[in-house]
Amino acid sequence: MRKFFTSESVTEGHPDKLCDQISDAIVDEILKIDKNARCAVECCAAYDRLLIMGEVTTFAKVDYEKIARQTIEKVGYIHGAFAFDKCKIDVAIHSQSPDIAMGVDRLGAGDQGMMFGYACRETEELMPLPIALAHKLAIKLAEVRKSGTLPYLRPDGKTQVTVEYDGKTPKRVDTIVVSAQHNTKVTQDKLKEDIIKYVIKEIVPPTLLDGQTKYFINPTGRFEIGGPEGDSGLTGRKIIVDTYGGRCAHGGGAFSGKDATKVDRSAAYMARYICKNLVASGLCDEVELQVAYAIGVAEPVSVFVDTFGTGKLTDGEIADIIVKEFDLRPYSIIETLGLLAPVYSATAAYGHFGKSGLSWERVNRAEDLKKYLK
Repeated sequence: MRKFFTSESVTEGHPDKLCDQISDAIVDEILKIDKNARCAVECCAAYDRLLIMGEVTTFAKVDYEKIARQTIEKVGYIHGAFAFDKCKIDVAIHSQSPDIAMGVDRLGAGDQGMMFGYACRETEELMPLPIALAHKLAIKLAEVRKSGTLPYLRPDGKTQVTVEYDGKTPKRVDTIVVSAQHNTKVTQDKLKEDIIKYVIKEIVPPTLLDGQTKYFINPTGRFEIGGPEGDSGLTGRKIIVDTYGGRCAHGGGAFSGKDATKVDRSAAYMARYICKNLVASGLCDEVELQVAYAIGVAEPVSVFVDTFGTGKLTDGEIADIIVKEFDLRPYSIIETLGLLAPVYSATAAYGHFGKSGLSWERVNRAEDLKKYLK
């Protein structure tokens, strides 16, 4: 059956992603000094203002404003009359509510909620192809800007990829959309030619492109004003970009700016770890996992599995395996994945999943799980 699925990504210069990166840079700087710190840091960026707000409980002394300006400069907002690294910064940080802290201190979940994980065989990293390609295009867009290959580009940008499937098998890329911020000098024809040559053709395998593939490069026209000057940014507003591109459900919370006692983040990472190992083991070819928690309670209140008919065992039997083989208590998750370390800045742009070097992307349990196939 012929069908189409679309996912999008954004560059590190997108205003929402800029806020995510500042929030996670702050978390990492605090964790370098105090691994047991409690953090819930959010940012709001608009025109020439940045607000850093939230809850932090720690003995660490960090310079929030300095971290923010370093992140802004790293992303590249240093051009022209409007250079966001010169923005006014307000800090509104207070300590964590004692009511929340009490439940977490007893080793329970830091909040109620449901979290999802997912994995499939469409790509080497066991991610859906549309979001994998969208991220790679966004990364390449930033790469050709920073390397000077396309020096007229600016930090803001978005990508979108539509893949045509035959049943569950990806067959071709049907549509690619790239919106790239640029300076005042480049023409639209030059921009389109360069993006296709230096970004799209460098990333998308030629076997997935054909004469019917549609390319929309800056389809609304010129894109000179971008970042916080053009649109406000907010931490946690790109949750589908952060996860699986809409292929599976998403829980109630965002990730960036939070320490690992927040199950919104840590349990979502654990769910991905479990799903990836299940697929790598051969127990299924595709799987979505939901776990849910009550605040202050360590054990999840539910574990739900859907293998979309690809499981070698029933979904209920795989759920039982998960409960038996993986400790889903928050502090066990933290220990299993090493989440007290300052690892979060690497997740703040181009997705939290499908990247090498992250503990929840390991498939070190796959061989052991194969025993259930016998």
